Amino acid sequence: MHGSSWGAFMRHDETQSAPQIDRALVRRVLGYASPYKGQVVVVLITIVVISLFSLLPPLLMRALIDTAIPAGDLRMVTLLGLGMVAVPLVNGVVGVIQRRSAAKMGEGIIYDLRRQLFDHLQHMSLGFFTNTKTGELMSRLNSDVIGAQQAVTSTFVSLTANVFTVVATLIIMFRLEWRLTLLAISILPLFIIASRQVGRRLRAIRRNQMAANAEMNSVMQETLSVSGALLVKLFGRSDFENERFAVYASEVRDLGVNQATVGRWFFMALGLVSALGTAITFWLGAVFVINGTLTIGTIVALSAYLGSLYGPMSSLANARVEFTTSMVSFERVFELLDMPIDVQESDDPIRIEHLEGRVEFDDVWFSYEGAGSSGLESVARFGWGDSGRADGGEQQRPDGWALEGVSFTVEPGEMVALVGPSGAGKTTSTYLVPRLYDVSRGSVRIDGVDVRNLSIDALADAVGVVTQETYLFHDTIEANLRYARPDATAEELRSAAEAANISEFIDSLPEGMSTRVGERGYRLSGGEKQRVAIARVILKNPSILILDEATSHLDARSEALVQEALERIMEQRTSLVIAHRLSTVLAADKIVVIDQGQVQEMGTHEELLADGGLYSGLFETQFRDAPAVP
Repeated sequence: MHGSSWGAFMRHDETQSAPQIDRALVRRVLGYASPYKGQVVVVLITIVVISLFSLLPPLLMRALIDTAIPAGDLRMVTLLGLGMVAVPLVNGVVGVIQRRSAAKMGEGIIYDLRRQLFDHLQHMSLGFFTNTKTGELMSRLNSDVIGAQQAVTSTFVSLTANVFTVVATLIIMFRLEWRLTLLAISILPLFIIASRQVGRRLRAIRRNQMAANAEMNSVMQETLSVSGALLVKLFGRSDFENERFAVYASEVRDLGVNQATVGRWFFMALGLVSALGTAITFWLGAVFVINGTLTIGTIVALSAYLGSLYGPMSSLANARVEFTTSMVSFERVFELLDMPIDVQESDDPIRIEHLEGRVEFDDVWFSYEGAGSSGLESVARFGWGDSGRADGGEQQRPDGWALEGVSFTVEPGEMVALVGPSGAGKTTSTYLVPRLYDVSRGSVRIDGVDVRNLSIDALADAVGVVTQETYLFHDTIEANLRYARPDATAEELRSAAEAANISEFIDSLPEGMSTRVGERGYRLSGGEKQRVAIARVILKNPSILILDEATSHLDARSEALVQEALERIMEQRTSLVIAHRLSTVLAADKIVVIDQGQVQEMGTHEELLADGGLYSGLFETQFRDAPAVP
């Protein structure tokens, strides 16, 4: 969001009416505090104790001025002095208890929200992540969750304490002098006017701050990751990225200055209103003292109570501002939590005990537009943001369909090669088997059961995938292998590594299996990363293998060894391979030729060559000169 677009965004947001904080939202917010009722009770009790003790000093001063000093009672003076020391001591001890209870509640809420958010994200489809910036998600999981926690702890404690303090102070002041008390509260409408003038503006600034921070986080995440840093250096774009980051950082800076300035003007106005009320009360109180209707001690006590009244009253006048502003964090968290999970588990999921691995595509139609795979932009509330869409690495044609009426069957133990031009729909087809997306029409079946009716966990166990873009965690080789099977033995790890032709390389490392692979595996070469990924799938031992040319990063010798290993593990298993190499095509039991989302041809290598159709042309341009593995 740059320049004029950012300004338009701010003006658009400011012109909208402030959303109503309805009871349903408040109940939902308070629901996160309900597991911590014990801490809530402790906090409420400490609020009462601190508030009551804080109201004692003015009464002690009144007694000192009107009674102890005129009577010359040193004992009473001493006791009153000790009482003034005891008040902050008791409040300090009780305040520690309050802080601990509030912290336990607040940190517990952070934990609960983050767990719920993270769990929800784990169930989102692949399309959601292709349309959402990682930095935005990090912002929701960090800044927004902390803001939501503060809404429950700080705002809740502050509002409760202020309400109780104002009520208790007014009761005491009415008992001391009801006329001056009425005069003191007569300026309350001025507090409300000041609050309404600035409340909407502060809330708009707060939401814009969160959006700007999320954008800045996204830039940092994209450019400071290994992949991003490598791209920046290779293209010499450091200056450009510095300027791009400066744009977002300056937006955050300007909004922070704007918020601080508006807030300062607001509290200055409240301070002037408080000073006006204090001056009027002092003047009329002095008249009453001169007339003999009021004691000096009483006017001193009342003046002290004005601070206890106007301070909380200013906060309460600002309560709507604070409350609605703090609710912004919850709104942003709920935007994410309320996003529908488009790949849902069946109400009565099926687990196939003895999976044979027969895969059927039956008149499959698929569109990314209708896959429910939009990003966070599509749920931004109060009118800004456009829905995104996933492209899944494939081309979305003008008619909206990535796949149209795709039908073919892969028998158990059979290897089927998917070939076709770039963007034809090959990768999209493989995404539908493990349910990274759900079909729009038709069905994908395993052993005659629609994958949408299978248990998601069982489906994950049954299908193993190796893609060209290998992802490894910033952990040890062993940990990355155990991601497939946490309970694997050392012998099984070794066997999988040998099958993927990576054991010799691992043995050459000083720390062996305990070697850390670096961010995204960048300490390893492309071929080494790929072989680790293959070993991970071998360790998983799935019934169905999906390979997006899993040997593409290997040299001829390594490819031959890995291909031999893959052929062994593909026995009695269904294998669906996106083929880019001649060796894969020649080894396939059946070839499915896909173009523009449709199956154009199907058959063996010899049959398709003899037909002289699309495959024949692809063979001439893509496969004839490709190296075949002996």
